[in-house]
Amino acid sequence: MDSLTHRDPKALKVAYIGGGSRGWAWGFMMDLAMDPDMCGTVRLYDIDRPAAERNHIIGEKISAHPDAVSRWRYEVSDTLVEALQGADFVVISILPATFREMRSDVHLPERVGVYQPVGDTVGAGGFMRAMRTIPMYVTIAEAIRDYAPDAWVINYTNPMSLCVRTLYHVFPQVKAFGCCHEVFGTQSLLCSMLRTEVGIEGVTRKDLYTTVTGINHFTWLTSASYRGIDLMPLYARFAEKYAESGYEENKDTNWMNSHFSCAHRVKFDLFLRYGAIAAAGDRHLAEFTAPTYTRDPETVRGWKFSLTPVSWREEDLRRRLQRSDDLISGREELKLKASGEEGHLLLKALLGLGDMVSNVNIPNQGQIPSLPLGAVVETNALFGLNRIEPVMAGSMPSAILPLVARHVYNQENTLTAALNCDRKLGFSTFMNDPQMASVKEIDGRKLFDEMLENQRAYLPEAWFA
Repeated sequence: MDSLTHRDPKALKVAYIGGGSRGWAWGFMMDLAMDPDMCGTVRLYDIDRPAAERNHIIGEKISAHPDAVSRWRYEVSDTLVEALQGADFVVISILPATFREMRSDVHLPERVGVYQPVGDTVGAGGFMRAMRTIPMYVTIAEAIRDYAPDAWVINYTNPMSLCVRTLYHVFPQVKAFGCCHEVFGTQSLLCSMLRTEVGIEGVTRKDLYTTVTGINHFTWLTSASYRGIDLMPLYARFAEKYAESGYEENKDTNWMNSHFSCAHRVKFDLFLRYGAIAAAGDRHLAEFTAPTYTRDPETVRGWKFSLTPVSWREEDLRRRLQRSDDLISGREELKLKASGEEGHLLLKALLGLGDMVSNVNIPNQGQIPSLPLGAVVETNALFGLNRIEPVMAGSMPSAILPLVARHVYNQENTLTAALNCDRKLGFSTFMNDPQMASVKEIDGRKLFDEMLENQRAYLPEAWFA
């Protein structure tokens, strides 16, 4: 994955697709403003143009902040084509459809006893989200192919694996990769383990060496070390110690007062079952297995993580909209703060401003030889001047390979069903998810039909012919 295209780091053109984003976009803007090595123009494009216009104002405020060390211009593009033309980088961070469709994804399966903590990657909800997202990504991929074929493309949208897979299916020469911070949280947990269990202070996740393998939101660490210390035996004792009670170093942000926090009981249980460190938040990990952890809301609480209702997301959006108003009006003082994401650092590496290794979602080129070539997998990769070189993770341990491979093949079938509007393949894939194991076929068929109907506004008519 390389290119000879020269890019001037002081005159970059970045197309931000989903430019009305009120989370990722603000963090990305602040990261850019705090980095002295790059500057240029960010073109914001969103189907909700007023949202992009508001981010234009916030972006200009961030760039003009007295603590900013890099000045960026922000523009609102009228069309996807306008945003992409001549772009050096493309960032994709969209919300596929509305909360109405998301409510169907997450909550309709509850009537057949399927509870989804997130519902955006796998399971019934993840499948339906993919059905409406894949056509959007076909359009985006075609536009990138036609108007920005040399651009590097960063995807933040879920379902991550299928979004990146669609980009490569439509435009095989695309230079796209998916970024996700879930592994970061598990690496930080290892740092906490070193501090509380061994008394080694000051370790950051970047001080660790970890072998990352798997697929997005179902990633695993098959090795972990710190300055030559093998952390796997220590983690084994750590998992045993906290298997029942869970582990929460910061009681102010524990699972009971945050939809996104957990006590890591699912991680510990998966390690004790399979011998590798599950490396994502418990709410994501729980969705990839049989409903051991999600049988009902009481079971979820027992494992010390949370279901995230769509009503919470709606309220969170209202808070973000209010914050957007406050930032624009000046009622809230704008403070520059690093997001903790690595997107802008990966841009720098691709520009030749220092090599970097990070976990990334790209097609399998053999970095996981036990999974199909071309399937989108998550491993470490080396980022350098105009190149991404995957780090070989080796064959996946036999204990976890069947768990991961099932989802890889389901995702390939999901893509095929979406591209061909294949109702038969779609239903068999929908029912083949482990979360659906206890659902009777007649109930599954009714659920599938109703959930698909709820996506009608975003699907090709061939689905309903």
